[in-house]
Amino acid sequence: SGASEATGNRHWSINGQKVWTSLAHWAQWCFVLARSEKGSKRHAGLSYLLVPLDQPGVEIRPIVQLTGDSEFNEVFFTDARTDADLVVWEPGDGWRVAMGTLQFERGVSTLGQQIRYARELSALVDLAKRNGAVDDPLIRQRLIRAWAGLQTMRSFALATMDTDRPGDDSVSKLLWANWHRDLGELAMDVLGPDALLGELSVAPGEGYELTALQRLFLFTRSDTIYAGSNEIQRNIIGERALGLPKEPS
Repeated sequence: SGASEATGNRHWSINGQKVWTSLAHWAQWCFVLARSEKGSKRHAGLSYLLVPLDQPGVEIRPIVQLTGDSEFNEVFFTDARTDADLVVWEPGDGWRVAMGTLQFERGVSTLGQQIRYARELSALVDLAKRNGAVDDPLIRQRLIRAWAGLQTMRSFALATMDTDRPGDDSVSKLLWANWHRDLGELAMDVLGPDALLGELSVAPGEGYELTALQRLFLFTRSDTIYAGSNEIQRNIIGERALGLPKEPS
């Protein structure tokens, strides 16, 4: 998006669009990384703005996912406004703020996510005990590995809370993205043939709904993409942490 600051009543005017905006259809506010300095290039001249979504200049179009739900959205800004002082840090220095936001999303914030992960794993263990899947040595081993992986994630997040080493947040992102994807696959194997069955809709004639575990499986395919794909994280680790040559342009 692009933004210009109007000097009359002191506000930012925003024009542009963003695809894959998480939960925008539920949100009242968002942050926008907008080019605010005419003629600037690349990382320079960007501002990190806080923008209210409930206004005439904002259109939100939900994107239907594989799960049948809509969590991501396209957001269009047409002369949308936000107050001049609703800029984080300094105008033109938004890239630094955005990188700090990404570090938090990929790293320490996962301590909160891990509460949900622990609940999902606990529910899966209970299901495996009920339907007998836990009697399969391979399933039992994978459940144990999932538990160990969750402890590893927690230990890494705690150990890196007060460090600023290059690549730590990318390592964290790879840990939780791959772990959660593998949990979704494990859920389908614990369900066995039942993984192919949906829940009958309460409304006559509307077919079947996905179960919670089926949604988990489908949604976790995106974990290795959003907040920076696995390939991007490995490039960051290789170049910034290990000092390997940059990937050719």
